Amino acid sequence: MTVREIAELAGVSIGTVDRVLHKRGRVSAVTKTRVETIIEQYQFTPNPIARRLKLNRPCRFCALIPRRDQDAGYWGQIMDGIERASCEIRALGIETKIVEFDRYDPASFKKKSGSIRAEKPDGILFAPIMPKLTRPFVERVITEKIPLVFVDSDMPEIRPLCVIGQDPFKGGYLAGRLFHLFAGNVSEPVAVLDAHGDDYHITRRRDGFLRYARKYGFPVIVEEYSDYEGSEISAKEISRFLVKNRRLSGLFITNCMAHRVVEASGRRRRNCPFPLIGYDLIPNNRSLLINGRIDAIIAQRPEEQGREAILSLFRSVVLEQKVEARLEIPLDVYIRENTPPKSA
Repeated sequence: MTVREIAELAGVSIGTVDRVLHKRGRVSAVTKTRVETIIEQYQFTPNPIARRLKLNRPCRFCALIPRRDQDAGYWGQIMDGIERASCEIRALGIETKIVEFDRYDPASFKKKSGSIRAEKPDGILFAPIMPKLTRPFVERVITEKIPLVFVDSDMPEIRPLCVIGQDPFKGGYLAGRLFHLFAGNVSEPVAVLDAHGDDYHITRRRDGFLRYARKYGFPVIVEEYSDYEGSEISAKEISRFLVKNRRLSGLFITNCMAHRVVEASGRRRRNCPFPLIGYDLIPNNRSLLINGRIDAIIAQRPEEQGREAILSLFRSVVLEQKVEARLEIPLDVYIRENTPPKSA
């Protein structure tokens, strides 16, 4: 059954059927009832892809993501997922553009986010990090009613089309549980290196860990690194912290920089071993996990996040399907024995 066939059965024009289908324009009550009866009788469903192709207008999605090389390559993994999904839907007339910005340069973000808004895309994928800087952009996108999907993190007060990522509080709580498994009785403090502490998901990971620590009564030292206008947390900064705090039961770093702890600690790590737990199975962390220098990594399937974000935009904007407001990514835990042969 096609729109033309419905029009012929109802004795009306194709334009009239189109107005009834999309609830726009003026149609008499009698005609509307006649068309809707035929639609229901033949179980007609509009083909949104065919309609968009007929309009000869491609659908354009934009992804605004930190540079591929930043945070030790973590964002490159999300981009790999975006590119994978883009290949899957390209034949349907969907264009996807990835715009990278320097997360340590506010001017870079303002320039790149402004260029995306100027393009007026049909949907935007965004990692809502650095909330003080990025919230105005997000609020403008919401006001302009551009479909928006968050990956990696969230802004709880904002209601995008969909949020794709882990429950960061559960992730931090899980890290606390892992310390009990590795260290047993925790007497000396466990250090939490709270890198990018302005970001919502990082804060929630820290809070989850602290909840576990309070519940089971072990001491914690929290060191925050929240100045995103500088650079990634350095081995030198971590080394200073380790020199100042020589007696530790373990260390949890809330982002992908666990490999920097190994770099900073050097021989002290081998002579005075303590459990080291971090996030993200980036190449540097993966190799140190296999070598036994990192004890556990909590991974969050960045490629899957990127892929699902683009497909969520596609389902909502093109297929006109309802998508879930939140897609929670499982908490994967890797230790030396179950590390996959390549990043995941």
